[in-house]
Amino acid sequence: MKSLNIINRYILRELFPPFIISLFFLTFVFLMIRIPEITNKVVNYNVDISAVVLLMVYMIPQFMEFTIPMSVMIAILLTFMRMAGENELIALKGAGVSLYSLLLPVFVFSLAGFFLTSMITIAGVPWGKLSVKKKTIELARTNMDMALQERQFNSELEKVMMYVSQVDMKTKKLKDVFIEDRRTKGVISISIAPSGELIRNEDTLYTIRLYDGVINQVNAEESSVNNIHFGNYDINIDLNDTGRGEGQIIKKISEENFMDLIRIIKTGSKDERLLRVALMQLHEIFSVPFACFSLGLLAFPLGVQSNSLQKSSGFGLGVFFFLLYYFFLAFGWSAGRAGEFPPALAMWLPNIIMGCAGIFLLVRNAKEKPVRMPAFFQMFITVVRNSILKKV
Repeated sequence: MKSLNIINRYILRELFPPFIISLFFLTFVFLMIRIPEITNKVVNYNVDISAVVLLMVYMIPQFMEFTIPMSVMIAILLTFMRMAGENELIALKGAGVSLYSLLLPVFVFSLAGFFLTSMITIAGVPWGKLSVKKKTIELARTNMDMALQERQFNSELEKVMMYVSQVDMKTKKLKDVFIEDRRTKGVISISIAPSGELIRNEDTLYTIRLYDGVINQVNAEESSVNNIHFGNYDINIDLNDTGRGEGQIIKKISEENFMDLIRIIKTGSKDERLLRVALMQLHEIFSVPFACFSLGLLAFPLGVQSNSLQKSSGFGLGVFFFLLYYFFLAFGWSAGRAGEFPPALAMWLPNIIMGCAGIFLLVRNAKEKPVRMPAFFQMFITVVRNSILKKV
């Protein structure tokens, strides 16, 4: 029993270095994906570096929600691949140690990853998303150009939503403009024009001038619709009047904290879709951290039987299975939103699939009946390994 405790502590120590390296590397990669957007803000919108750094800090929890479970899986996979490659597992089996007894350090390590990810999903992710939204609104209030980003529905300005397919930052010319204006009580004005321009009158007063377009005005109180064609049409926007107070920012369901989600679900909502999304968001808070268990359980037998693979292949294999998990998660979100799956099943389906696959592989390995990986897995691993070796 004492020797088994020593082995468990040894495995736990071996799990931490690849986990830390993978966590930093993957989080850095996720941040680098946002570099073009960040560079665009600095170059085209003259955003301060301090604001950009804050935005990056606010984004980190959203990345870590997924990089922690991914790193847990990669750490378990690489550790047992190394032990299998160096015949340590054979020595343990020869000493009478079963694979099931080695699950304890895997479980403890996955439990630590679960609690860490839960802290991120419960507190970090809503805080980060809401902070990004507040900072973006703050930047839009000081720079109108931030609210005119290309090919995006921009709703940073209160009661005004805009879409522009192309913006010339030098001439301020706009193409394919769509503006929904709700500033007049009871009236929704939708302006569409093939071209326009942004005119700055004062520090905070701007005019969006549209050419050869159409306005559709919907009056809900009078149940009337007006259609107006125009040659020129000016929409004035005062940035001092567009910001909501800090406590008045309208939050999306994904920006609600844990207690607010519970309140929305308990009080119920007349909007069935909103209630369904709130339930899915609540389940996701725990289902994504639980991926540390399901993916860890899958990584353990994969690492044990993959003694012929190199570490680079193991990393690629871990990323592949996490992408597969994320695919199932995205499928669950789509099916859950459409009402095809119950919210609980939609969010827990990826864990069920990955966990069952891990249990199957574990039982086969424990019975000395290893399962061969499909040919396309082997091909994927070979491609990843060759690409890494080329870069090196």
